[in-house]
Amino acid sequence: MKTISTGKIHSLESFGTVDGPGIRFVVFFQGCPLRCQYCHNPDTWEISSKPKYLYEPDALLKEVLRYKSFLSKGGVTATGGEPLLQPDFVRDFFTLCRKEGLHTALDTSGYLLSDKIKEVLDVTDLVLLDIKATDPDLHKTLTGVAKDNPVKFLNYLEETGKPTWIRHVIVPGLTDNDEQLEALAQFLQPYKVIEKIELLPYHRMGIHKYEQLGIPYPLAGLDPLSKERLDHAREIFKRYSFTIQ
Repeated sequence: MKTISTGKIHSLESFGTVDGPGIRFVVFFQGCPLRCQYCHNPDTWEISSKPKYLYEPDALLKEVLRYKSFLSKGGVTATGGEPLLQPDFVRDFFTLCRKEGLHTALDTSGYLLSDKIKEVLDVTDLVLLDIKATDPDLHKTLTGVAKDNPVKFLNYLEETGKPTWIRHVIVPGLTDNDEQLEALAQFLQPYKVIEKIELLPYHRMGIHKYEQLGIPYPLAGLDPLSKERLDHAREIFKRYSFTIQ
């Protein structure tokens, strides 16, 4: 008899518009192996923390189906935290979503890759892959982990032909200089599965969560990215014929 997976869920968003195409039901998973300096969801880091919700796949699907009429041009997105810390649940949940004709998107750092995660990707229609940096030292500084695994993950997406959107946060003084941006654009250019690049400006909207958790904010005093620098970064990537958002 098959064991029913249970998902540790931090929160749900019923009308998401920034995590994949169309209007989406967004599931924020508990737990993340990275500690990105600019993370705006530090309350999702600890998977051992008591989650706000515990769901079995069919119960979560019932929540989604309440909004199905609004999701005809959208679908469901798993994000976090890092949803691939709970691969059995994501696989089972996405399988049910697909049976209902719902588009499935996975927002991930690409830090984890295993046979179980490959099963998740088999039932994933679109991957939103967060690329932090191409420079190994900078990647370690930004996230606390090495960059090797995300590269292997992207290579697997290319090997399997999985539609992919790249997400990249532009942080003043860290990832916003022209050298770093050019290096990332050059690195990504050969990958045929990349449909779009989402350049995301650094913001300070999650600072209050650090205060509530009693965690020092790593980028205290850093101003948000200016519109001028964001526009400049977009022009760099357009030179490499990427579709930019």
